[in-house]
Amino acid sequence: VQLQASGGGLVQAGGSLRVSCAASGSTFSSGYMGWFRQAPGKEREFVASIYWSGGSTYYADSVKGRFTISRDNAKNSVYLQMNSLKPEDTAVYLCARKVMYGRPSTAYDYWGQGTLVTVSS
Repeated sequence: VQLQASGGGLVQAGGSLRVSCAASGSTFSSGYMGWFRQAPGKEREFVASIYWSGGSTYYADSVKGRFTISRDNAKNSVYLQMNSLKPEDTAVYLCARKVMYGRPSTAYDYWGQGTLVTVSS
């Protein structure tokens, strides 16, 4: 499985940005696609995930109400729409794939390279 994230960039606080992740190398019928982020000097943290077959979504408390995860089954792609961005959202955003059913925020099997999102104050 290969995961290619894109769409990062520089945005002012309060603005919006959408990042995308295209998956290849496998046909998805179950499991999760997720977004994580890692800020400089900090540990990687869970942002959001979506259950591939049913579409249920899960969010970290820090982004709930501001970020929306969605998927396009036909394109094997997942998106993260980020609104009301804050400087503390600045990080490399990584997409990931979890094959098995379970906790939606842990134990991911495949990782993309990430895309940098910078929010200026």
